[in-house]
Amino acid sequence: MSPLAELRDWLSGRGLEVVLIIIGSILLARFVGWVGGRITDRIDNRSTGGDVLVRSEAAKHRHSLTQVLTWAAIVLIYSISVFFVLERLGVPVTGLVAPATVLGVGLGFGAQRIVGDVLAGFFIITERQYGFGDVVSITVTGAGEPATGTVEDVTLRVTRMRSPNGEVITVPNGAIAKVVNLSRDWARAVVDVPIPTSVDVNRVNEILREVGREAFRDPGLRRLLLDPPSVMGVESLDLDQVNVRMVARTLPGKQFEVGRDLRARVVLAFRDQGLSVPPPPPVENPATQDLAREGDR
Repeated sequence: MSPLAELRDWLSGRGLEVVLIIIGSILLARFVGWVGGRITDRIDNRSTGGDVLVRSEAAKHRHSLTQVLTWAAIVLIYSISVFFVLERLGVPVTGLVAPATVLGVGLGFGAQRIVGDVLAGFFIITERQYGFGDVVSITVTGAGEPATGTVEDVTLRVTRMRSPNGEVITVPNGAIAKVVNLSRDWARAVVDVPIPTSVDVNRVNEILREVGREAFRDPGLRRLLLDPPSVMGVESLDLDQVNVRMVARTLPGKQFEVGRDLRARVVLAFRDQGLSVPPPPPVENPATQDLAREGDR
């Protein structure tokens, strides 16, 4: 039989099976991804629809778990299809056990970071440290400043989140040293109001208490508050001014919105009472300071 005839027979037999296996695995993986996307969309619609303002912790966990299971199923489908293709190509799969073991040991030493990322991601998911939609601040090993943003994707290997500036931050799970969840169960809006030392602190406390009562009576803001804002009193003392702290417990992730609203209300209340909030001290540019020293010389 000529080589061309043998090739034609192989293509019509095992070659066709290989093509069908590859196409079938791609279609099946896409179907699994589509089903996972539909499930996560339904979870998001149920957790944010109606009068619900924030996602529940159970909804966040279900979303992250669905993403992980979808990713694992796709990897399993492609892995099984590789073995079927090798078998159709005549490669003895059983004979690859010993070389695969040696290769696995070598990859184990070379891919310790990947294994650490996967294990860390597994514990993040199972312990419900954070999930889709959480606002977190992550301290990365070897990085100077923590990465802060809203979690958009959690897999066994990486955590992907979006910063307030719209930047997408991808952090390997094994490099996470510390996680601060800013939207777990409840949050707290902290407003520090600077006032001159010449102003009566008791009068300022009463103004801030009235601001808190009015904010809690506002229907638009009350749905974000868990209880009326309270005045903690003097938080810090400087030579020219003191800082009076006002705090409010809010729904998860709503502390920033509530804080902005309270600050605006404080400014208006102070203006009505004839008080003013002192501006922050100017920060001089080091280059300007150097020029000033040169001019003094």
